[in-house]
Amino acid sequence: MNIAPSQTFTAAEFPIRQAALAVSISGLEELQNSGEEAIIDLLESRIENGEDTFLNGLSLAMYGDGSVTGTINGLANLVANTPTSGVIGGIDRATWLFWRNIAYSAVTNGGAPATSANIQHYMNSLWKQLVRGRDMPDLIVADGNYWQLYLESLQAIQRIQTESRAPDMAEIGFETLKYMSADVVLDGGFQGFSTDPFTPDISGGSAVGGAPANTLYMLNTKYLHWRPHADRDMVPLDPNRFSVNQDAMVRLLGWAGNMTLSCGFLQGVLTA
Repeated sequence: MNIAPSQTFTAAEFPIRQAALAVSISGLEELQNSGEEAIIDLLESRIENGEDTFLNGLSLAMYGDGSVTGTINGLANLVANTPTSGVIGGIDRATWLFWRNIAYSAVTNGGAPATSANIQHYMNSLWKQLVRGRDMPDLIVADGNYWQLYLESLQAIQRIQTESRAPDMAEIGFETLKYMSADVVLDGGFQGFSTDPFTPDISGGSAVGGAPANTLYMLNTKYLHWRPHADRDMVPLDPNRFSVNQDAMVRLLGWAGNMTLSCGFLQGVLTA
C-alpha cells in the first residue's frame, strides 16, 4: 500500500482589488429636495443609480484579463484562450499543467467556423474534456453570436408548441436553454461585445459589454469564486465627504475583493 501523502491543495494567492464610486449632491439640490416639497429622495436615488453603474463596471471587469491597473482577475485571465502561459494566482501555467484550463477553437480544433449545424459538435468536444466523475460544468455563458447559434441548432429539431400559452398561437423557441446539466446563459443582448453604446467610467476600459465576441465559457462554479470582502461589498463609506470650497457633499461607495480560481483544468472556453 502506498502511504505517501498526496498533495491536495495548492497555494494560489490572489490580491484584494479595490473599486470606488463617488455620488455627489450640491447644497442647492439638497434644499430643493427636502421637506414637504421633496418629490424624490435625491441622494438615495443617486446611490441606487451608482450601484447600477458599479454593477456594470464589475460585469465588464469579470470578462477582462486583469491587465487594467487595480482591476479584478476576469475570465479572459482565469479561463484564457491561450492557457499554456501566464501566472494565475502566483502559479505559472507554463510549468503546471493542472492549472491550465481547456481551450477549444472552432477553426483550429474543429476545422471550420461555428455555425448552427456544428455548434453542438464543438460543445460536445469541449464538454467531454471537462468531466471528472461527478465534476462537470454547471454554467455556460455565451456571447450573442454563439448563444444564437446554439438556440438555432435546437429550433431546427423542435416541435411546434401550442399548449403552453394561448391555444391558437404556435410557439417556437425556448424561454431557458440547457446543455447537458448546465444552464446556457446569454450575456450580450442589445449591447453585446462590440456594439455597446455606453462607455464605462473605468480607467483603461472601453465600450464593451457582455461576453467577448464569438466566445462560450463552460464553467464549473464549484472551483470559480466571486469573493467580495465582507466589509466592502458595495457599501457607503462613512463619513460623508464635504467640500472645503463649495456647498456640496460626496458619498463614496466602496468594493473590495477579487474573482479567484481553485481548479483550472475543469474550466473551458470555446472560441472562433
